[in-house]
Amino acid sequence: MRAADGLGLMLGALGGHRSRSLMLLLAMAIGVVAVNLLTGLAEGARQFVIGEFSLLGRNTLIVLPGRKETTGGMPPITGLATRDLTLGDTEAIGRLPSVRRVAPLQAGQVEVSVGNRVREAFTLGTSHEFFAIRQLDVAQGQILPALALDQAEAVCVIGLSLRRELFGARPALGQWLRAGDRRFRVVGILGERGESLGMDFGEMLIIPVASAQVLFNREGLFRVFAELRGPHFLASGKRQILETIKARHEGKEDVTLISQDSMLAAFDGILDVLSLALAGIAAISLLVAGILIMNVTWIAVNQRTAEIGLLKALGARPAQVRALFVGEAALLALAGGLIGLGLSEALLWFGRQLWEIPLQTPVWARAGSLLLALLAALLFAWLPANQAARMEPLAALRPPGARA
Repeated sequence: MRAADGLGLMLGALGGHRSRSLMLLLAMAIGVVAVNLLTGLAEGARQFVIGEFSLLGRNTLIVLPGRKETTGGMPPITGLATRDLTLGDTEAIGRLPSVRRVAPLQAGQVEVSVGNRVREAFTLGTSHEFFAIRQLDVAQGQILPALALDQAEAVCVIGLSLRRELFGARPALGQWLRAGDRRFRVVGILGERGESLGMDFGEMLIIPVASAQVLFNREGLFRVFAELRGPHFLASGKRQILETIKARHEGKEDVTLISQDSMLAAFDGILDVLSLALAGIAAISLLVAGILIMNVTWIAVNQRTAEIGLLKALGARPAQVRALFVGEAALLALAGGLIGLGLSEALLWFGRQLWEIPLQTPVWARAGSLLLALLAALLFAWLPANQAARMEPLAALRPPGARA
């Protein structure tokens, strides 16, 4: 039997049992969609996290008050503070030879109002260096002026969302707003940035750090950002910062340093496990589809015994008969897999339009889902196909009652 004849028989059998073929196509397509969607979601989360941390910069260290020893994984976001970080600590860090720029952070929720418009806003006290470290641009006006860290000025920069809610269609630059019991003049409006590392810059009010200390009646800093002069200064920069803080804090190393690499490594490990877990869960649907193929192939073998007997009587070898049934399963798996790939890509594209997350299935997941679909079809179709190959021609040609 020629290969073309075998392909024609396979296609004819699939076309002759349309409902059965459509059911198997649907099962395989659903399995492939599940694998690609879940891995696409996990990969999208990975790329989103990497994109967020890339805005922080590989040369940036975050200094947190408090020291907490860890044995691996992500460094602590908060620690057990024995002494607050101060503006003096920030200035000392800024004088280190490995540090290019430094920015203190003071943060809290404050009621902000303009006329009769009132709302709560996340307020950040910092310096003009913070804008360069976090790669923040203003759409209008200017960033905070270069002030001494202990100099309080009644100026602020606001996010786009906060500007719309407080001023509406009116111009905001040069206008005054009230934050808590203080008044600030708007000198800049941030460009569109969205949320980054848990901070929604569109909803944010940014003021000088000394003004924030007065506003919150709190001297201790939330954290300090230190940008190093280059990646090769990372080790020396960490050492110098820790030595400086230790000298200023009565010999106690009571701060925690976090770098972009340590955060990325921790999140990358978590997302790797998540991706594999989701892919494994989705692969179960392909296993179910394979079992369905096996059951349907068993039924097909029992229904087509006369056809099998005729083929063998005409000279078809057992391997050729086996290849017919296995080939039918492989064709269904391949067609269902391609349909599933197309559908999953369409759904991921639709998700990218709805959310600002780079939802995209990696190449290994696409190829793996197709390969897994084919393997499941071949594996589960083999046993019934092998039974068909072992049939004796005369026994298969007998009527069902005579075979019994």
